[in-house]
Amino acid sequence: MAKSSSPTASASGTKKRKSKSGALTHEEVKSLGHELLSSRTHLNHAPTLLALLSPSAPLKIALEALISLQSFFEPLLPSIPSSSAAAAEVASSDPELVFGAWLRQRFDEFVAALIELSVLPHSDDTIREVAFDAFMNFVKLGKDGRFHSAIYHKFLHAVVHATDSIDPLLELLGSKYSKYADVCYFTYTSLDKITNSLGSQTTGSGKDGLQNGDDSSEDSRSISCIHNIYNILVHIPALDFKKETKFDMWSTVGISLKGEKNSFEGSSATHINKRLKVKFTKAWLAFLKLALPLDVYKEVLATIHQNVIPSMSNPAILCDFFTRSYDIGGVISVMALSGLFILMTQHNLEYPKFYDKLYALLTPAVFMAKHRSVFLQLLDACLKSSYVSAHLAASFAKRLSRLALSVPPAGALIIIALIHNLLRRHPSINFLVHWEVPQDDTNTSGEASHPKKVGADPFNNEVTDPTKSGAMRSSLWEIDTLRHHYTPAVSRFVASLENDLTVRAKTTEMKITDFSSGSYATVFRDEVRRRIKQVPLAFYRTTPTSLFQESDFPGWTFEQASVLGNENSTVETGGASPAKRSRV
Repeated sequence: MAKSSSPTASASGTKKRKSKSGALTHEEVKSLGHELLSSRTHLNHAPTLLALLSPSAPLKIALEALISLQSFFEPLLPSIPSSSAAAAEVASSDPELVFGAWLRQRFDEFVAALIELSVLPHSDDTIREVAFDAFMNFVKLGKDGRFHSAIYHKFLHAVVHATDSIDPLLELLGSKYSKYADVCYFTYTSLDKITNSLGSQTTGSGKDGLQNGDDSSEDSRSISCIHNIYNILVHIPALDFKKETKFDMWSTVGISLKGEKNSFEGSSATHINKRLKVKFTKAWLAFLKLALPLDVYKEVLATIHQNVIPSMSNPAILCDFFTRSYDIGGVISVMALSGLFILMTQHNLEYPKFYDKLYALLTPAVFMAKHRSVFLQLLDACLKSSYVSAHLAASFAKRLSRLALSVPPAGALIIIALIHNLLRRHPSINFLVHWEVPQDDTNTSGEASHPKKVGADPFNNEVTDPTKSGAMRSSLWEIDTLRHHYTPAVSRFVASLENDLTVRAKTTEMKITDFSSGSYATVFRDEVRRRIKQVPLAFYRTTPTSLFQESDFPGWTFEQASVLGNENSTVETGGASPAKRSRV
């Protein structure tokens, strides 16, 4: 190996190449790159080229400097010492060791410049893509062909703590590199470490896992970091572990850690699958422990049952998150029902007073919520079990029928379908459809001194415990009022409850999916498309003389003024009918 010359040997040569204005031209930068690659006597061209790697630099010059430095560092990458070794070699008298320490410092500067060009939003799209590809090549060419996890961790740390939008970079990461198993593996590993570190510094979190809404600068920075972590997790989707038989690797060795002699290239897909699932689970658990902003919390609950739970090593570990979310109330509880239902039906989770919480969620606001479709389908599924008691089924049927009086027309259609299914599944509560109570009937508690009043409903809609609602002593009189609903679709659909639903062979369950996404728009669209055989016409025994009658406005009088004018004007004749007019 040739002896290294001093890094300052060509400083004067570099100055001579500058133009009169002090800025390097494209040809001069290209010449500096060729000289740097040709001999060690031009090592000081490296800091000069590094200074040109800036988002504000001209695009051609920055690209030329980047390509030259990439070509310079790639062959030397196996010989670059670690950061700790380089720190010890600085004071050494051996020229090779000093050169190694200098090379380490310049390489760290180059990696930092590549990360800056990739992360900053005002970087040109071309320079961003070239810089990110160059960075990922260095990640790929780690020591002994291993994945360079150290510099990849620095990259993710910069992405998480970025204050501006990182969407362009995440699009590159997701489209080009998320298909490689080792990239996903070390992404989850680094996010787990970064998130745990952020969680120990975050303040202002409540017991329910939501941000308290403080406006301090520290909390605003943590909220920005949480958004970035979530965006990274979304853009690195979980691989389809069940279908994968062979995993593609970005690096030569693949998923291999320190101290492991065997390459993961020859490992079975089952073993790699297991390792990926463990890291995927740890990354998401660390993220869900943070005090999430409300918008992120809702997005997580809306997708976690589809994108996260199927890929976790042990989904039951999310029980604390879902039960805490379900106890918050409101729209958060509505959205948490999907994940909680999966854990209960597929992973044997026991949740006490589940139906009490579900009963309390039935409010008019649910039928106007954004995610009402999934909630109403799950509500129907939860009430499908034959183990649901008659008292519980009657309480839900009565609660829904009471809501039918205050929800939009689309909500009334869903309620009719839900009650139809309840009555068909639980024949023991069909008496709610029509129950005449004698006047001398007394309360079931034996209080003969308080007979039931005709027209009084013993159902208590205010209690949250469905077993204490008194639904078994009530009836579905609210459904009868829907016969006169102002929307024709509702008044027609309520006739489906007139059938004898106890005869299961002659009836079928209604699909809630056909109604759960209903709105004013869908009701109007269906009514417009409906073919009408007979059109109702307005009929008047006498022809009206005005738009409004005097009885419509008590206390007001309307006088009809006769208009005199030219021959085209008309006046009423005294003995003629109010509808007849004569020409003058």
